[in-house]
Formats: sequence, structure tokens, C-alpha cells
Amino acid sequence: MTTTVIDSIGLLVTHDSDRSEVHDAALLIEDGVVVWTGESRGAPAADERVDAGGGCVIPGFVDSHSHLVFAGDRADEFEARMAGRRYEAGGIRRTVSATRAASDDDLLANASRLVAEARAQGTTTIEVKSGYGLTVADELRSVRLAATLTSEVTFLGAHVVPEGIDRDDYLELVTGDMLDACAPHARWIDVFCESGAFTVDETRRVLEAGKARGLGARVHAGQLGQSDGVRLAVELDAASVDRCTFLSDADVDALAAGGTVAALLPGVEFSTRQPWPDARRLLDAGATVALASDCNPGSSYTTSMPLCIALAVREMGMTPAEALAAATLGGASALRRTDIGHLRVGARADFVLLDAPSYVHLAYRPGVPLVRRVWGGLNPSS
Repeated sequence: MTTTVIDSIGLLVTHDSDRSEVHDAALLIEDGVVVWTGESRGAPAADERVDAGGGCVIPGFVDSHSHLVFAGDRADEFEARMAGRRYEAGGIRRTVSATRAASDDDLLANASRLVAEARAQGTTTIEVKSGYGLTVADELRSVRLAATLTSEVTFLGAHVVPEGIDRDDYLELVTGDMLDACAPHARWIDVFCESGAFTVDETRRVLEAGKARGLGARVHAGQLGQSDGVRLAVELDAASVDRCTFLSDADVDALAAGGTVAALLPGVEFSTRQPWPDARRLLDAGATVALASDCNPGSSYTTSMPLCIALAVREMGMTPAEALAAATLGGASALRRTDIGHLRVGARADFVLLDAPSYVHLAYRPGVPLVRRVWGGLNPSS
């Protein structure tokens, strides 16, 4: 087994509770695992050496919410929202039509392009949802294609009710034949619990069916207004509840007391002009917060976790350190992973070298490509 030491690191972020940040640092990896961290002067000998040149090394970003298997473009909707039109969930059906009409090769090529784009910006783990097929055959191919790109695949048959089918019949399909087909290829099940999508009672039905088939639960809730879906997520021990723009005090208390991560998606607010989630309120209450891209063609067409960090710092009340932790360790918690999102000994060697002396530059220099090199993580051609 070959060992590699990365030394002359200006600042190393490990997220270790004893020493989260190390200056003038080094990192030793062996067989894809972190085996030592510390100051450069104490670095062990290794087979290979990489000079970080004073740059900052951080854990790879963990993007716990994306929708990469799709076809088509909805730039006209974005343009209309920038001119004042209100965001509505109904545009999802446009992407469903385009996705159904696309070939497997085209869908995979587009998703692979987006994965490569995300990795170039420092993302080393990404969750990918289905939800733009909404038939048994199309949802099945969506999760199958997603599984070629990531192990974090989510079945989102309960995205919206497609046109031309009775609501009760569709719920029966989602909790029956569609779930049976998709569950072997997925780790998670999700529901869009919002006005224009699915009610709280419908969400409970879908999530409980998924959990009975061995899938972990995730929930979209609190984007368009306050919803009992947030507390339902906590009650059902969902790994995350995502959006969380509109929260009651009871929602915040439940998130702080439970094991469900509040995943905030600042690209959505940027693209829809909705109010920004109050990350400060959640953090001060003791809730675990993640940041994710929600990359999708309708409400957040970005793969850039650095952009999400910059927006969270500028608009959502987070410090640069909190935003970085949410984009790495928080994302790992939202996927219930302990091997990623940090660089403690034993972690997967998924990390990023920045062309900057500190992670603060991710927010300080928004829009600038600061990722110099990425180790480990995503392989869009796998």
C-alpha cells in the first residue's frame, strides 16, 4: 500500500473535536484513508509527497440533496421569477415530460456532466434523487442511472402527482409497484410535502411504506409555508428535512431535540427570491444544519457548494466556519455517514486543496474558482 503525505498546508480543517483546525499542517493518507494529521514538522515519512504550497485543505463537500437525473431546461421560468412571478411547484411536470422523452444515454450523460461539474468545485459525495419519471419504468431507470454515479440514491416517486392519473391511484402506485421496483436500487425514500404536492398524511403513508422496505426517510418540507411535515420528519426519524424556510417555534424545538438534520438549500432562495432560511435560529437552538445544492432545472440549477456557502454566510446568519461545517460534516450527518465530512484519523481521504490560505475565502471571494485539487470522492465515469 502506498502512503502519501500532503504537507506545507497553511490551514487544515479536520472537524476533530480536540483540534478542528491545524496551521502549518500535514495530512497522511494510506489506501484511501486518513491515517495521521498534525503539524508539518512532525509528519511521518511517506512514499509520495505533495506540497500544498500554503493552501487550505478542507474535507470534501457532502451535497446531501440533488436531482441530477433529468432532461430539459427551465430558464424561462427563472427569467419570469426574476421579473416578479411567484415560484410554484407545478413546473416539475415540464421536466417530467422532457425526462420521459429522453434516452438513457442522454440522461446519464447529463447527470455525469453535473457530477463532474460538482467534483471540480470540491464536492466528493452527492445524493441523487429520482422524481422526474413518475411511472414505474421511468422511476426505475432514474434510480438505476443514479446508482451508477453515487451510492446515495433516493427514490422520490412522491414528487408531484403526474397529469392524467387519479391521486389515490398514484399514491397506491408509489407505495406499491413503483416502490417495489425502485427500492433495490435506492438507500432513501423522500416526499415533497408542500402545497401543490403531497399532504402530511400522504407523506406519512409513503415514508412508512418505504421504511417497511428498508429505505431511510427524507422529507422536503417548509419551503412554501409552515408545515407539520417538519415535525413528522422528526417523529419518523428521517435523516433530514430539507428546505426549512418557514419554521414554527415547535418545529425548531423538535429539530433541536431530535436526530433529524435541517438541510438548507440557499440556491433555491437565490433562484426563487423566496425568504432566506434563518440558519442562526436553528444553530442557536442546537439543531444540526446541513447545506446542499438542490441542483435541479427548476428552482436551483447549480452544483456549486462554494456558492451555497457564500450565500449562507451573506444571507442566512452563518459564520464561515459554521457554513463550511454544514457543507461537510452537516451533509454527512444528513446522510447518516461517519466516514466522510471530516478529516479525523479513519476518515475516507476525500478532501480539497484550496488556492487560498483559509476556507473563509469561499465566502470572501464568491464566484472565484478556488479549488486547486480534489482527492477521492466522485467518479463521473464510474
